[in-house]
Amino acid sequence: MAIVSHERARTGRASELVLLALSLVLTLSAFAQIGLATSGKLPAALWTQGGAFALLALVAHLLVRWRAPYADPVMLPVVLTLNGIGLAMIYRIDVAYEAAGRSGDNVDRQVVWTVVGIAAAVAVLWFLRDHRVLRRYTYTAMVLGLLLLMLPLVPGLGVSINGARIWIHLGSLLSFQPAELAKIVLAVFFAGYLVSSRDNLALAGPKVLGLQLPRPRDLGPILLAWAVSLAVLVFERDLGTSLLFFGLFVAMLYVATERLSWVLIGLVLFAGGALAAAALFPHVGARFDVWLHALDPAVYNRDPGGSGQVVQGLFGMASGGLMGTGWGAGEPQLVPYANSDFIIASLGEELGLTGLIAILALYLVLAERGMRAAIGARDGFGKLLASGLAFVIAFQCFVVVGGVTRLIPLTGLTMPFLALGGSSLVSNWIIVALLMRISDAARRPAPPAPEPAPHPVRAAGHPGRPEGAEPTDGQPTEVVTLQ
Repeated sequence: MAIVSHERARTGRASELVLLALSLVLTLSAFAQIGLATSGKLPAALWTQGGAFALLALVAHLLVRWRAPYADPVMLPVVLTLNGIGLAMIYRIDVAYEAAGRSGDNVDRQVVWTVVGIAAAVAVLWFLRDHRVLRRYTYTAMVLGLLLLMLPLVPGLGVSINGARIWIHLGSLLSFQPAELAKIVLAVFFAGYLVSSRDNLALAGPKVLGLQLPRPRDLGPILLAWAVSLAVLVFERDLGTSLLFFGLFVAMLYVATERLSWVLIGLVLFAGGALAAAALFPHVGARFDVWLHALDPAVYNRDPGGSGQVVQGLFGMASGGLMGTGWGAGEPQLVPYANSDFIIASLGEELGLTGLIAILALYLVLAERGMRAAIGARDGFGKLLASGLAFVIAFQCFVVVGGVTRLIPLTGLTMPFLALGGSSLVSNWIIVALLMRISDAARRPAPPAPEPAPHPVRAAGHPGRPEGAEPTDGQPTEVVTLQ
């Protein structure tokens, strides 16, 4: 007799709680080391802010345990660790600014944005019980995404900072970067569109040099995405958002069709657009000059648009060496925008190459867990959405680190969860909540199959044959009811 074992699937919530405790210890120890290195005593707000951070982590854990019990147990601890490291580095630079007589209250604002970001993630997990609901709003997401991209161009609402018109002012104190939210809703649109159209996009077209190209009439979507990304680059002078928007679409198009030709076409279009923009628009050409000739005195001393920021960041990372100067023992404030665009250079100076590799490994784990959720999703929309959101995080990290290390030109994007900035932090917390919702659906055990209905012969019995036995001649059995 077969014995059926009903073993309860593991949710991983206990492992998540242990990892959250390690994340909290790492964050508090960073703050403590900074205080001891800079003033010889623990920071005054260590226990209050540390307690608030611990409370937020506990609330998020309990909410996930309740609303998404099968969500990936590694995502939340990894994100809280990155967020905590970012807060510690921003606090370190605030201390250095105050010592130099400059204003240094950025960490308090970033703590507030952290609370808002976690609250936004909690709201997503609370109200969005099934990610497939988002597919109903495919074209609504397209319209909303385009509106968000165009908001900075509205007179009186958009504002230009450092030559890029990517910010909007809401009141006298609050500023926001709508492109950060646009990348989320555009990922929803791309996923909904591609899951419906991938059969047409994957049809065979002409074959050139052994490469199967798409049909000319199917090039419309990628040409439209290319045109919109160029429009963002031209009118808003935002190279980073343009690159991220176009790269997101090409990556999701490849996942949907599994055709390398789309990637090659995307690379050709991007290279052509970048070269044309560098030749036609001075602000793009200046980025290329900084990338190619950063140590040239003429480029270094140029104001504005010089390479001093890049070079100072490189010197800072070089002074950190392999193990770094230690928390609070470096001079990260010498680099302009050390707590936002160049926070990677600041961390490289005080944590060294080893610390940077550890931080990048955390991003790698987060992206891998997002891709794992995409692979495990049982629906095409969830697969595309999760892969697109995971790609956004990984690609944004590559672009930022590549720009700081001069692997590629600077783009103006910010490092997710680390850099100072409320719009980026809130948007990336929403991305993590969506990934956790999809992973919850992917890891949730399938409902048990219903038991078959009892056979009528077994229920009524049959003379001359034991109850439950099947006929031996393979013929249907007639059941006779005597009146």
